[in-house]
Amino acid sequence: MTRTLTLAQARRVAIAAQGLDRPRPDTVTMRQLTGVLDRIGLLQIDSVNVLTRAHLLPLYSRLGPYDTALVDRATGKAPHRLMETWAHEATYVPTATYPLLTWKRRNWGSMNAANVEAKHPGIMELVRGIVAEHGPITNRELERYVDEAHAERPRDGWGWSWSGAKVALEILFDEGVVTSTRRNAQFERVYDLTERVLPPAIAAQDKPERADAVRELVRISAQAHGVGSLRCLADYFRLETASTKQAIAELVELGELEPVTVRGWDREVWLAAGARIPRRTDARALLVPFDPLVFERRRLLELFGMHYRIEIYTPAAKRVHGYYVLPFLLGEHLVARVDLKHDRARGVLLVRSAFAETPDAQAAKTWPHEDVVVANLAAELRELARWLGADAVEVEADARGDLATPLRLAS
Repeated sequence: MTRTLTLAQARRVAIAAQGLDRPRPDTVTMRQLTGVLDRIGLLQIDSVNVLTRAHLLPLYSRLGPYDTALVDRATGKAPHRLMETWAHEATYVPTATYPLLTWKRRNWGSMNAANVEAKHPGIMELVRGIVAEHGPITNRELERYVDEAHAERPRDGWGWSWSGAKVALEILFDEGVVTSTRRNAQFERVYDLTERVLPPAIAAQDKPERADAVRELVRISAQAHGVGSLRCLADYFRLETASTKQAIAELVELGELEPVTVRGWDREVWLAAGARIPRRTDARALLVPFDPLVFERRRLLELFGMHYRIEIYTPAAKRVHGYYVLPFLLGEHLVARVDLKHDRARGVLLVRSAFAETPDAQAAKTWPHEDVVVANLAAELRELARWLGADAVEVEADARGDLATPLRLAS
């Protein structure tokens, strides 16, 4: 018989799989940081810097205040413990995972090697040679070594308007010929030959077959989810549905995934072998919009009852909750969401809005009282402010949301 999980059990499994229910250490070491990555599998990179760089916050949510220099070391110094690649989106993954993703490519459309070579004959080998001779090197530095035609940016283009040299560099990045050895202070990639960046033991490994790589990626995804559907397990590394389905079948055969039923879900679901099913959880964390727990919006809605959309690209007048909104996890529920900004000039963490979530009848049985939500949210905001280097938390005078006033009184 197929095992059945209640929705509450599935919620707790998901929280535990992401390590959000674990006590935060007093001092964070490199071992603890890489341990988080081994558990969750990846960190999405984004240029948005409203609070701090997006990839730094999921680590904070699980470890509490930590020295971000650890991430700089892990991503930018030998031996590279984390590598940048194209996975969920632009993503840091444990270096051992990097070879599993070398077959993945962005959907470039016309921006491919054949088209760039047709317009700029010899550009691919030229760019590779420049990186080999002058790397580590940024794109701006690379463009100084090519002629004007290769460095010129289209005047009638759209989007990034990349030069021919930049397009070639990005294609080589996708192909795994070059990689990012680090990000500089401007958050630009600094490129080098991949063979010079990868630790020798990993560089010497045979390239995995695509089916084997997909199966291992689905295994990582399943462990990070604890419990998930086909859509969940495919979305984590943006895998094709058909190959993910085949990998799931193989992992079930190996005993690493167990088909289960989650009450209220109308599709197939799998539980990762060894996944914890806690009877309760004391989790408390603010979750950045790029946190792995909130990647898959349908799963978030069905597990936690939260309809969540990132509103950065929504016109201000049409935003419902704000610009950079973080869900607040308390216990086993997402109990609130807050729109935050680090005002670096004034040295304060600004709360622009604070909204309470409304539980359904089942969730209400274990839902914390508003006073408990406010007290814990205020404490979490104070700790976040200290980590960011802000002197205070300030709820704006015109902050929206039913928690704005109680939070102002508690801050």
